[in-house]
Amino acid sequence: MTLPNLLAYPDPRLRAVAAPVVAFDGGLGELAADLVAAVEAAPAVGLAASHIGVLRRVIAARPPGGAAVRVYVNPVIEWASAETMVNEEGSVSMPGVSAEIERPRAVRVVYSDLDGAGRVEEAEGFHAAVLQHEIDQLDGLFWIERLSRLKRERLIKRYQKLVGRSAPLAILPP
Repeated sequence: MTLPNLLAYPDPRLRAVAAPVVAFDGGLGELAADLVAAVEAAPAVGLAASHIGVLRRVIAARPPGGAAVRVYVNPVIEWASAETMVNEEGSVSMPGVSAEIERPRAVRVVYSDLDGAGRVEEAEGFHAAVLQHEIDQLDGLFWIERLSRLKRERLIKRYQKLVGRSAPLAILPP
């Protein structure tokens, strides 16, 4: 299997909303295998299909405790705790930079497995943050949009220096 290419910021597909999966077939299985391989090769704790240029609602994430990477099809956060936490987050599409992001400490995610069977998972702590981060990505919300404008601009400038090219600030929301 050839590993898929990861999109790099500021590719506009990183801010596109992913379409729901309707066909639970061999194509979905191939996409899932590509995502799992990409998570393992990156190395990453999670990856949305949009990171590899596929705008479908599929993510792959490592559960806590070193378990095998799990695939979530059409995931939706059904419930989020009022209690929050702060984690250091980054993206395989924007390597070398990270920032603290505040998110709910616990979530309940409703999703389908690769056969289309409905599943529910409750997660807390870092794993909850990973799921929220990747579901944000499916919703077209790139992680830096959770930062204040000033912090985003500083982070983008750090990233520009790292990669040696100009990443436009113009794609940021006002």
